[in-house]
Amino acid sequence: MTSQLLERAQGGDERAFQELTAPYVRELHLHCYRMLGSVTDADDLLQEILLAAWTGLDGFEGRSSLRTWLYRIATNRCLNAIRDGKRRPPTEPLPPFDPPEPTRRGDITWLQPYPDTWLEDHAVRRETVELAFVTALQRVPPRQAATLVLVDVLGFTIAEVADQMDTTPTAVKGALQRARASLKQPISAAPAEPEGERAVDVSADREGEWVVARRFAAAFVADDIEAVTSLLTDDAWLAMPPAPHEYQGATAIAAFLRASADGRRGARLRLDACGCNHQPGFSCYFIGDDQIPWYAGRFVLTVDGERIGRITRFLEPALEKVLPG
Repeated sequence: MTSQLLERAQGGDERAFQELTAPYVRELHLHCYRMLGSVTDADDLLQEILLAAWTGLDGFEGRSSLRTWLYRIATNRCLNAIRDGKRRPPTEPLPPFDPPEPTRRGDITWLQPYPDTWLEDHAVRRETVELAFVTALQRVPPRQAATLVLVDVLGFTIAEVADQMDTTPTAVKGALQRARASLKQPISAAPAEPEGERAVDVSADREGEWVVARRFAAAFVADDIEAVTSLLTDDAWLAMPPAPHEYQGATAIAAFLRASADGRRGARLRLDACGCNHQPGFSCYFIGDDQIPWYAGRFVLTVDGERIGRITRFLEPALEKVLPG
């Protein structure tokens, strides 16, 4: 950031402001997604954040980096959105068939996937964007979740986070300790300096995961339910946000898949590969007699070794227009 560029932006030069903030837009969007669990909510909030930064740029005195200042705005906007109830669960979809009784009803029905193509521009540690981590954050009190993300994911210091959240270092340490205790699998240490996340080379693991994922896809489009369930771990889950229905174990999942296949009335399936959250994923389409595909959700698979521990099928129709294919 040059002082001249900042002066121009503070003087009302919108292009200079866009140039100043462009390096941080995608990571701010990801920050909102982690906090809110929803891409569409993150889209809306990002616009609020950039507007607040633009109108408040005169107050930026350079005592911190511009990135730190932007995260202060973003974090507080996220906390306000959660507090004010802006993160509202979408309407529960009505299935076109009679589903079997679920194992349980999930409580985080607003969860959405985050496309890998949006993660390519800057380094993102895999464990900080996987669905399990994003889901876990939704169950942690918001200020604790924000503290954990700012410190453990983004590498801000305790003092910086205290300033960003208008609190004390002691309060930050307490919130961080409680947030870490709430996570079943704490994430690895963040970079020493908040210059972005460190990428971890997981290419070999991901290649193996895609082998399993492609086997799943072949079995699923063939309605070979036995082959699908043979790929599952013993305690595998099937979830379908925004529907709350969740099924655990091969027997329960197979019962749902059979009911779903019967309800399709002969329409064929097509799965197009598209990774999300650094996990294998597929866009799903139904193809009827007219050969015109229509969107039927997006799968994200949690692969455990050579088997699948969780199938998450995001059913929200609006995601077809929001997410890249």
